Amino acid sequence: MMISIVTKMTAKNKSNVTAADASRFLAVYSAYLWGYGATCIRITKNVNRMAEYIGYRADITILPKHVAVALTDDSTGEYSHYTCAIKTLPVSYMANTRMSKLSWDVAEGKVSITDAEAILGRISRAPHMSVWVVMCLVVFANAAFCRLFGGDPAAMVIVGFATLLGYAIKNICLKHKMDVRAMVLLASFVSAVVGSGGYVFGITSTPEIALGTSVLYLIPGIPYINSVSDMIDGHYLCFFSRTMQAIVLTGCIAAGLTLAFMIMNINVF
Repeated sequence: MMISIVTKMTAKNKSNVTAADASRFLAVYSAYLWGYGATCIRITKNVNRMAEYIGYRADITILPKHVAVALTDDSTGEYSHYTCAIKTLPVSYMANTRMSKLSWDVAEGKVSITDAEAILGRISRAPHMSVWVVMCLVVFANAAFCRLFGGDPAAMVIVGFATLLGYAIKNICLKHKMDVRAMVLLASFVSAVVGSGGYVFGITSTPEIALGTSVLYLIPGIPYINSVSDMIDGHYLCFFSRTMQAIVLTGCIAAGLTLAFMIMNINVF
């Protein structure tokens, strides 16, 4: 009796969506989830729970630039494969959470694949947090880092102003779709030049801390953290890709700092 009920439920689930439609949706879903900053294990779990509910076995291939989802019906042999390019998006934990909730809604039968496509579109078009709010939070957070490392109040003010200018330049570069490496280098340079004000004007007793913490807001923490998660889960290609991305961005920060040292004639050694 139980086997009969499960068979009917699976058949009902499959009747509403073809393998081609499901694989296309799951691939696009995965590409957006990667863009929003999810790890490979999160993408795999979310896709598998949705595929299992609609009655397919999912095989997911996650590459640095593309995601491929293959769906197979082991009972009928129906098969479909779809590949989607990774979406270039700003990291958003709010969108990440909504995407995970969407996967549970599909897996629990609350949302059909067709409705899920519409919800995914709304998530991707949802407005982000105000740039001004984010900027204020980043400024205060970076100034707090300065204090945490022993900076005095004057150094905190310098770091706050350096962060404000650097983050504003970062937003301008993002708006004009500037290369992210050039953007990080430019923002690092501007922040470091402003952060060197403690050396130039002698207004703080901890100028080295002000200079060192002025660029901390640019550190690519999420790629470093995600790369470790991918390594632990065995996604070594994605681990290498994310690690190299983080290393390159860190090198751009260092290049901006070095250029600022040279122009401001500062020798901290």
